[in-house]
Amino acid sequence: MSFQLHSPFEPCGDQPQAITKLVSGFQGGHDQHTLMGVTGSGKTFTMAHVIAKLGVPTLIMAPNKTLAGQLFSEFLEFFGPECVDFFISYYDYYQPEAYIPSTDTYIAKDSSINDDIDKMRHRCTQNLFEKSQLIIIASVSCIYGLGSPNHYSELAIPLHVGLEISRDELLEKLIHIRYHRSDAVLKRGSFRVRGDVCDIMPAHQKDQAIRIELFGDEIEEISLIQSSTGDLIGPMDKVTLYPNSHYVTNSRSVSSIVTQIDKDLHQQIKVLESMGKMVEATRLKQRTLQDMETIEAFGSCPGIENYSRYLSGHTPGQPPPTLLDYFPQKFLTIIDESHLTIPQIIGMYRGDRARKQNLVDFGFRLPSALDNRPLRFDEFCHRTDQVLYVSATPGNYEKEQTKNHFVQQIIRPTGLVDPDIIVKPAKTQMDELASELTQLKEHGGKAFVLTLTKKMAEDLSTYFADMGFRIRYLHSKIKTLERAEILKQLREDEFDILVGINLLREGLDLPEVSLVAILDADKEGFLRSKNSLIQMIGRAARNVNGRVVFFADSMTHSMQAAIHETKRRRTIQLNYNKTHNITPRSVHKKIAPHFKSIYGLDHSEEDLMNSNHEESPQLSADQIKNLTQSIAQKTAQMKKAAADLHFEKALILKKQITQLRQHMNPET
Repeated sequence: MSFQLHSPFEPCGDQPQAITKLVSGFQGGHDQHTLMGVTGSGKTFTMAHVIAKLGVPTLIMAPNKTLAGQLFSEFLEFFGPECVDFFISYYDYYQPEAYIPSTDTYIAKDSSINDDIDKMRHRCTQNLFEKSQLIIIASVSCIYGLGSPNHYSELAIPLHVGLEISRDELLEKLIHIRYHRSDAVLKRGSFRVRGDVCDIMPAHQKDQAIRIELFGDEIEEISLIQSSTGDLIGPMDKVTLYPNSHYVTNSRSVSSIVTQIDKDLHQQIKVLESMGKMVEATRLKQRTLQDMETIEAFGSCPGIENYSRYLSGHTPGQPPPTLLDYFPQKFLTIIDESHLTIPQIIGMYRGDRARKQNLVDFGFRLPSALDNRPLRFDEFCHRTDQVLYVSATPGNYEKEQTKNHFVQQIIRPTGLVDPDIIVKPAKTQMDELASELTQLKEHGGKAFVLTLTKKMAEDLSTYFADMGFRIRYLHSKIKTLERAEILKQLREDEFDILVGINLLREGLDLPEVSLVAILDADKEGFLRSKNSLIQMIGRAARNVNGRVVFFADSMTHSMQAAIHETKRRRTIQLNYNKTHNITPRSVHKKIAPHFKSIYGLDHSEEDLMNSNHEESPQLSADQIKNLTQSIAQKTAQMKKAAADLHFEKALILKKQITQLRQHMNPET
């Protein structure tokens, strides 16, 4: 089979030559190429054609979750949901385990796992075993340890009609791969039993379950059902159930794993005692023995990832298995926005190593914790096959690796030219920005405002909201799935101005944005470097009325270089337009559905409440929206208070939520 690319458009401008050069280069045995494409030139479209022509499984890496979400939506349009999956970090909040010797402060691991994202990750790994054509959009979290693909596949349970297996044997197998029994509510990674009928919710599903009907010790029927209602969707001849955790191991090896942990524990205790670290040795013994007992009893323990080396059978220092190990031997890796992604991959190992070394030195973890880590850059390169670097501003590494295989894509099919750049004084940037946004409001359009800090983004949003502007902010503290929703709301005209820092730079494809305002553009540094400024300028390059305003009191080298490069690209496009008699036109792109609906994720409480809006005609849309937001916020506060054992506070919040709901719908 080959990828089927669906698009009403044909490659044009610089796209045909770029596609031809890249495909012929890869097929000719050259494994690394760079695509330098300006913003709006259709790099994503070119990438899609390269994937379709090569026909191999593809990993597309993005530097952050926001851009990964946008790429996911775009490739869904090109190839459909059956060929495209999404793999990002499943933490909404993550505080890693750490120890600070200078203050004798131990920080326990604290995290909030997003169940929806975990489902997506399981779907990725399952499909890599079952599909020959698959595109996975991933953030750089894909280079972190994931668990052995061999154990993950070996412990999968293949079932088919006519298979001889007893009910008890089936349930025992499900428990071993971390499924749990739940006779009340069927949730992801659980099963329920009614006589000889077993309903199973696979790890990659949330709304559809598998029904296994036994007759004696033989599977009589397999069906796909709606989990909430039990309604039949359709019969199935066979199904494979994969583990509910990527960190699984064969039960026969649990005893050997515990034995090896115990052996390493005694060795490390001797090392600590020889250094006079008696407190550390005692601490390590107590913590590790507790983990060993839990592993023996349940096959897992809190912080099981710190023992992943024992589970996978790897030797000390050997790189952990990652998502890349789940891919077949021949696959394509596309590193989008490579000028950012490559440095991220390079820097992750050292930061992780420094933190965990303290935990090992002071008796909080065995040395095996050091092997639960991201890949080093050389290890990452060793695991890739064919690599395509994509960026509007490629870094030195990409240029050096692909000197003779460097493809440029300057011409935009739409005829759009790079936006005009205006420099205004930073001393009066608030007043000047207010004037710019007022004009924007009068003539229509959307704006990005780039600040230097998260607090400034939030304060700026509050300030201009009080002035009557429809404005929101977006930064890394916003939950992953909410970021894509905010961008979608901007396109749907729910607000006009989006304030951000880094997340509004690379790759965001929002043709409605006609103004990009860069505050403190003369503050030389990473956030205001040449490449960063060029990326920001590119956000206004998809609109025919695009304008960029630099607020600066001096002209820095980075500003000069960015302005010069923008003029160069502008001149090339203008000459092309003149030669081919092209009139520039704004990009028109339909608003893609949020990928939560594509994955069949549960509706949030807010979505459920919104479905009852028509039952409260006495309230305006704005009033309902405000009430909905208040209920969602108080619900989150109530859950946190309960988790922290502050039950009185949780009870007060529950009463407030009840009152708000009654106000929304007085009949309840």
